[in-house]
Amino acid sequence: MLMIRIHKRVSKMIAQLNNLVLYAKPVVHERTTCMQNPSFVCIDFRRFSSSRLTHHPKASLPDSTQVVTTSPFANRVSRTARNEGQEALFDYLHCTRSFGFTDAEHISKNSPKFLENLLSKIDSENEVARTLSRFLRYNPINEFEPFFESLGLSPSELPLFLPRHLMYLSDDPVMFENFQALCDYGIPRSNIGRMYKEAREIFGYDYGVLASKLQAYEYLGLSKGTVVKLVSCCPLLLIGGVNNEFVKFLEKLKCLGLGMDWIGGYASDNSTYNWNRMLDTMDFLDHVGYTKEQMCSLFQRNPALLLEGSGKNVYVLFGRLLKLGLEMNEVYSLFMQYPQVLSVKCTRYLLQAIDYLIDVGMATDEIADVVANDMEFLSSSRLKRPNTVCRELKVGRDGLLQIIREDPSKVLRLASKSKASTSKQVVSRVPCNHLEKTSFLLRLGYAENSEEMMKALKKFRGRGDQLQERFDCLVEAGLDCNVVMNIIKQAPMVLNQSKEVIVKKISCLTNCLGYPLESLEAFPAYLCYDMDRINLRFSMYMWLREKRAAKPMLSLSTLLACSDARFARYYVDIHPEGPAMWESLKNQKKLSAK
Repeated sequence: MLMIRIHKRVSKMIAQLNNLVLYAKPVVHERTTCMQNPSFVCIDFRRFSSSRLTHHPKASLPDSTQVVTTSPFANRVSRTARNEGQEALFDYLHCTRSFGFTDAEHISKNSPKFLENLLSKIDSENEVARTLSRFLRYNPINEFEPFFESLGLSPSELPLFLPRHLMYLSDDPVMFENFQALCDYGIPRSNIGRMYKEAREIFGYDYGVLASKLQAYEYLGLSKGTVVKLVSCCPLLLIGGVNNEFVKFLEKLKCLGLGMDWIGGYASDNSTYNWNRMLDTMDFLDHVGYTKEQMCSLFQRNPALLLEGSGKNVYVLFGRLLKLGLEMNEVYSLFMQYPQVLSVKCTRYLLQAIDYLIDVGMATDEIADVVANDMEFLSSSRLKRPNTVCRELKVGRDGLLQIIREDPSKVLRLASKSKASTSKQVVSRVPCNHLEKTSFLLRLGYAENSEEMMKALKKFRGRGDQLQERFDCLVEAGLDCNVVMNIIKQAPMVLNQSKEVIVKKISCLTNCLGYPLESLEAFPAYLCYDMDRINLRFSMYMWLREKRAAKPMLSLSTLLACSDARFARYYVDIHPEGPAMWESLKNQKKLSAK
């Protein structure tokens, strides 16, 4: 009986204790969650919350295998929280997981969806960095998720590429070694995701193989900048030996007098190229009567003929014009007279215009006459629907057809959605300065009267001859012409500085800082920073190198692109005498300014 009474009393006390939920410290709730990715690695997640009275009922077994987001960050992430989250993720990758500074910084700043999901697992709206750091201390992440997202893969694509049974990038050293080889060669990280998606085999090469394949294309006579562009948009070039069709294409360019690096000035990272089709296009133009000189002039004036759709537009448009009844010689003449019509945009407009004329009931021979006489206009503007034009003119379809027959130019201009009539009229309205600048941009590879050119015209300041002078000074400094084109497209502000300033910054880079000129390829924005920032930060970095507190030859972006607070944290406070030296350098800067 005594034992029974003791047992009842102890049970009563336990029940009373279970009803008390008083915690002096933050509460840690543990639950087992199976991460929703193909790795199928089960992890123990621990959810952290602020000090408050809480009650969490136990989850049933089915619920425990799903991520339940009850955080205030589930539906919104403030800018402050995102910045603190990036800092915490950077610290975890750099300090805890020993990632390189550049790798950790790029991943933490370029994986927004992963970070948003990570923030949804913490319950505190305050001290996000501290709470998330503590969360990461007990809950290791699948590092492949933010890594692939930072390379440009969308979150919806990740399940297709996440390796099974691997969580840490160090678990796949071969893949990471090849990734580093691409970065070291100068390929932008944002392009590597596409390369992984389209040619995953290249990330399984043994040490040194990938570098030798990249070098093989340089041996063909291509510059490094051109190789970077080509393998970014056509990663299949790196599978197997040197691509035979590509070699034939280069030989054809050389034969036409365009040069091996011509394609490097116009290739786009967002395009894919079919070398066989491009060869067929050149053979086709040769067959219809173009001389080498004419073909060279055609491609120089309109690179899109080959590079947009790999020449497919030539066949589509050529066939459509022949069906209208135009003679071959007439088509060849029109192509020569209006080479811009072969661009993707102009071809689309012209084909839409032909469909428009067919829709209103015009005969084929009449359409052929309108196209031959107004091809430039028809290829430069989208037309409104026939019903819309009928309402505006207050006529029926038959009436519209009759008006077009009487004065096709006038009606088609009324039907145009564009305010600008023709490229000639646009050019006639711009001043001489504008024309000089336009000519300069055409030499850089911008398509005439394209939206891209209009945006570039607004970004560049100065006359065309001044822009050319600044461009030339970069080439004279030792950079390849195609590399300079790429630098300008990435950082247009470079040409908004005087030639003297550009020369001064290049001299500082190579002579004072000891960096190779090629480092501008990886970080063109160096030329956009003011000399005070460059001198101050690199003076501190040089001092740290003398004290053996910093690695030699850190990238320019690592030292210049980070905020003042981050620079102070990682390159000032890491040495006991660092803060004093930093203040001394800033004071010297102020004195020199006076």
